[in-house]
Amino acid sequence: MAYEQKTKQNDRSVVEFIEEVDHPKKKEDAYRLLDIFTEATGYEAKMWGPSIIGFGSYHYKYKTGHEGDAPLVGFSPRKANISLYFATGDPEREELLEKLGKHKSGKACVYINKVDDIDEEVLKALILQSVTFLQQTYPEE
Repeated sequence: MAYEQKTKQNDRSVVEFIEEVDHPKKKEDAYRLLDIFTEATGYEAKMWGPSIIGFGSYHYKYKTGHEGDAPLVGFSPRKANISLYFATGDPEREELLEKLGKHKSGKACVYINKVDDIDEEVLKALILQSVTFLQQTYPEE
């Protein structure tokens, strides 16, 4: 049985999704992030799965044979915090994260409480670095 990828790009409206965010400040932050990510990547925002706003995409294939598509970068305004999705495996990521501001870092996600807690210029650098790294790691065939 083939692995079915859960988080797929879909046609749901990004704005509609943001409008459903309960918290007014989080909704405002989601729109700010939408602008920052759109400007930094040049890609149109697309929904990935039920709650991730992604920009661009790449096709990955692991040595195990597992493959799929994922957004180059993205974010999700979740109840507890805002998740930012960047490439993992890039050594420069840690250097930039040190300058980002108040955040927590997981394996693939960076969590922030609000956009005011972070440096937007560093965020843009993280976005660009992530896109470049993924496009070099997984070149389009």
